[in-house]
Amino acid sequence: MAYRLGVDVGGTFTDLLMIENISGKTYRAKVPSTPHDPSEAVISGAQRLCKENNIDPSEIEMFLHGTTVATNAILEGKGARVGLIVTEGYRQLLQIARSYVPGGLAAWIIWPKPEPLAPLECTIEVPERIGADGEIVRPLDEDALRKVLPVLKAEGVEAITICLINSYVNDTHECRVAEICAEELPDIPVSISAHILPEMQEYERALTTVVNSSVRVTVAKYVQNLRHDLNKLKMKGKLNLLRSDGGLMSSEKSEEAPVNLLMSGPAGGVAGAVWVAKHAGFDNILTLDMGGTSTDVALIENGQPRLRRETTVGDLTVRASSLDIRTVGAGGGSIAHVPELTKALRVGPESAGAEPGPVAYGKGGELPTVTDANVVLGNLPESLLGGEMTLDREGARKAVATIGDALGISVERAAAGIVDIVNETMFGALRLVSIQQGYDPREFALMGFGGAGPLHANAIGKLMQSWPVIIPPSPGVLCAYGDATTRMRVESARSFNKRLQDTNDAELAEVLGAMAEKVMSELEAEAVPRADQQVTFEIDIRYQGQAFEVPLPADLEAFKAGKGIAALAQAFNTEHERLFTFNMDAAHEFVNLRAVALGKPANVTAEKIEEGDGDPSAAKLRDHSIYADGETRDAVIYIRSKLRAGDKITGPAVVVEMDATTLILNDHVAEVDPFGNILINPASGPVSGPASGPASGGEK
Repeated sequence: MAYRLGVDVGGTFTDLLMIENISGKTYRAKVPSTPHDPSEAVISGAQRLCKENNIDPSEIEMFLHGTTVATNAILEGKGARVGLIVTEGYRQLLQIARSYVPGGLAAWIIWPKPEPLAPLECTIEVPERIGADGEIVRPLDEDALRKVLPVLKAEGVEAITICLINSYVNDTHECRVAEICAEELPDIPVSISAHILPEMQEYERALTTVVNSSVRVTVAKYVQNLRHDLNKLKMKGKLNLLRSDGGLMSSEKSEEAPVNLLMSGPAGGVAGAVWVAKHAGFDNILTLDMGGTSTDVALIENGQPRLRRETTVGDLTVRASSLDIRTVGAGGGSIAHVPELTKALRVGPESAGAEPGPVAYGKGGELPTVTDANVVLGNLPESLLGGEMTLDREGARKAVATIGDALGISVERAAAGIVDIVNETMFGALRLVSIQQGYDPREFALMGFGGAGPLHANAIGKLMQSWPVIIPPSPGVLCAYGDATTRMRVESARSFNKRLQDTNDAELAEVLGAMAEKVMSELEAEAVPRADQQVTFEIDIRYQGQAFEVPLPADLEAFKAGKGIAALAQAFNTEHERLFTFNMDAAHEFVNLRAVALGKPANVTAEKIEEGDGDPSAAKLRDHSIYADGETRDAVIYIRSKLRAGDKITGPAVVVEMDATTLILNDHVAEVDPFGNILINPASGPVSGPASGPASGGEK
């Protein structure tokens, strides 16, 4: 047997999902995360999964991992001390930035400008100059460089970034500076901006490469330790990490370019949602990935998640491709409180995390959380993780009662208020990826997953009017499913700053062809044969004089046929009008070109479940009651593993499984599809739209 193991490390739990390649049979585990060392939970979870299912670790041919190590290093300020080498006269490059202050009017009065990751005292200049055309205007002064390099050593830098003017068109000087650094400061990793981001705009190129340097030491240490521990388990499969854009990269490559991992964790959920939606027969999906600490949302259109050409983490926005995911501080562990000044209920963004966690977990938590509120309402049964974790219902009730006392209301109303507020927070995030970008959420289904997503998805579906609400099998470990089913990916970019009338299809075909060869060679070096590769292209276009671009897919064959530029111009006008409701009578301008090589899709089939007769009574665990709509209502608890295809559940009801709990609201009906997905719709019928039934592009 051969297996793929997907692992996703969250703030509260670490999820593991093993898939048998031929049959599609899955094995799953969920263990508490170990924030002090995330790899401990990864290794212990893998050991447990293999032991419980009598699987030899040597049979795991691929170990696929979504990680937040790089993200946390930035958010917690625990990255390496970075030295920066720039062209003479550009020492304040990071300090000047783009002279942009976030916020509304007068925001500069209260905005605390973040300190650059490469401080001024760790920035040195070198005499040299490359022209915009790539010609050497001023040769590199190697002696001057060697004289100033001791400054970086004295400052105790742990990583070095090189960003010289116009290096994106000629990297000769940057490469030579890197060689000299290796001679003078051995054992300090060096990142070259022309290799990390070969695009114009020196500030963005410098910032992106500095961030790469900042997390490089931390990520390399984590990856190397993980490889070592996996080898000790005799797990000889290849270790790949999930990129921010939803593709895979080898662990060795991740040590060199960890800036591509900043959204690695959330990307797994979107990748998993794409795979589930394909088999469920839905092309347009809004995703709701709610964990213990935060919620990630994204939009999938025509089976493809939207990509952004920037990744934002905290105060930093770098030029690294990522899925268009928005994150809010709303999770099962989000803490509820009533400020003394306003006397208005607030929920999050502070979280109880994994340690001590919600009060109901019985690990020492004392503050009321969203999970505690769900326990009080009856939305969560007495235990989690298949009975491994017994919930402290009385403790949760006492904690939530402090909110009720502060507001002068009952504990049930306080719990309902906590859930309503966290739902509104997630509703706002979903509006950012849909309505704000010109999409009607009524034309999308909503997929809820993560440990807490299925509890709240039905309510969010009501707010968004997105039907059906889809709860996939093993929703609590769907991120790990995404890790296990995604593809290897290599991307290359270059600037191409020309107006459309100043170039031609033949020139673009030649440039894109060369870029295709580059990415295919890199993917081939990752042990992916060319016969298994797929290459796609994307071009950034703007109106001449604009400060932002619109990325559009491109077809190499269209350029070869002399029709590519005309097609792109029309596509740009259409997309610009959709985004901004207008077009301009101005020249179009190419900005950047990108080529992406993708490996062969995972040979993993979706496992079908046994056909039923529509009656879910065989899956009934017991009668139950929940508090909803201001009163206590009779409900039923069902065991998900006993549900069959075609079974219909009338709400209110609770469906339990090892890794998550699904809540079906009053006046709603859920039906189980052939692949075990739970599809929830209003009892009166869903609002009509493209997503209200299986799409034509899905498997039948």
